[in-house]
Amino acid sequence: MRIFLAADPHGSNETWSKMCRAPGVFKADVAMMCGDLTGKAIMPIIQEKEDRWYAQPYGQKKEFKKQKDLDKFVKFVETEGYYPKVLTPEDLAKLRETEGAITKLFQDLMVERIQMWMDMARERIPEDVLIVVNPGNDDDYSIDEVIKNDPRIVYPLGRVVDVRGYPMISCEWVNSTPWDTHRECPEEELMEKLEAEFARLETDDYSNVICNFHDPPFNSGLDTAPTLTRDHKIKKAGAYEVVGPVGSKSVRAIIEKYQPLLGLHGHIHESVGYRNIGRTLCVNPGSEYREGILKGFVINVDDGKVNAGRVEL
Repeated sequence: MRIFLAADPHGSNETWSKMCRAPGVFKADVAMMCGDLTGKAIMPIIQEKEDRWYAQPYGQKKEFKKQKDLDKFVKFVETEGYYPKVLTPEDLAKLRETEGAITKLFQDLMVERIQMWMDMARERIPEDVLIVVNPGNDDDYSIDEVIKNDPRIVYPLGRVVDVRGYPMISCEWVNSTPWDTHRECPEEELMEKLEAEFARLETDDYSNVICNFHDPPFNSGLDTAPTLTRDHKIKKAGAYEVVGPVGSKSVRAIIEKYQPLLGLHGHIHESVGYRNIGRTLCVNPGSEYREGILKGFVINVDDGKVNAGRVEL
C-alpha cells in the first residue's frame, strides 16, 4: 500500500490543486489531506466604481483599474489562503454594523471553498484511490458536514477507518496554543481523547494501527517552532530566533505506550521530517501553503513494514 500524506493547506487553492494531482503522480493507493483546511481571513475588495477597485493587503493600499489586474490579485489572494470578497462601500458598512455578519460571511466563504475542494478531489483523483480528508485545530466546525456529506471522501474522525486492511484512528485536537483555536485543549484532556480513540479498536495488537493525529509528539523533531514571548512575538537571542518543541506530550506518551505502526501528523509547518519513536514511524509533511508549494510524504507499507520519502510539487 502506498499513502500520499499532506496537511495544513490553510485555504490555499494552488496547494489544494496540487494535492489533487499528487496521488496520480505518485501512484498512491490512499490520499490523505489532513488538518487545518481553511484560511485565516477575508480579504475585502472594495468596488468604488464599475471599473475601479481597491484592497489593502498587509495594510498597503492596492488599486485596480482593469478586470485582468483584479483577477490576478484574486488568484494571488486565493493562493495565499485568504478569501477575497468584492464589496461596495455600503456592503462593507452594513457588515460592520450588523452583529455576527462578518463571522457568518467568513463561515459561508469557508464552506464554499471546502465544497469546491471536495468536488475537485472527487473529480481529479483516480477512482481507485481512497481519499481521506479531515479538519484540524484551526478549522471552524461549519466545514465538517461538507466533508461528511461527500459521497466519496472519507471523514475519519470519531471512527475506525479500514485503510486497505490497516485500522486507522484519528484526532484533530492539539494541546493548548497561544492562538485559542477551535480544537485545542490541555494535555490532560487531550490524553483522554487519545485513549478514547484507542478504545475504539477491536484488538489488543496495535502493530498495524495507523494514528492520524494532527498534533506531533513532543520533542520528536517534528514539533520544532519559534518560541514566542508573552505578546506573541518571536523570541530572539541576539540575531537568532529561539526555537523549541511545541508538540503534545500526550501524543508522545500514547505512541510510546501502544507503539502503533504509523503516526501521521501536521500542525507545525516548519518541522518537516520523520522520526521513529520505538517501533512507530512518525511523519510530518510540513506546509508552505502561502507560496503554493505542496509538501508531502509518500509512505510505503508492505506486510507491516514502512518507509517514507519527502516530496514537493
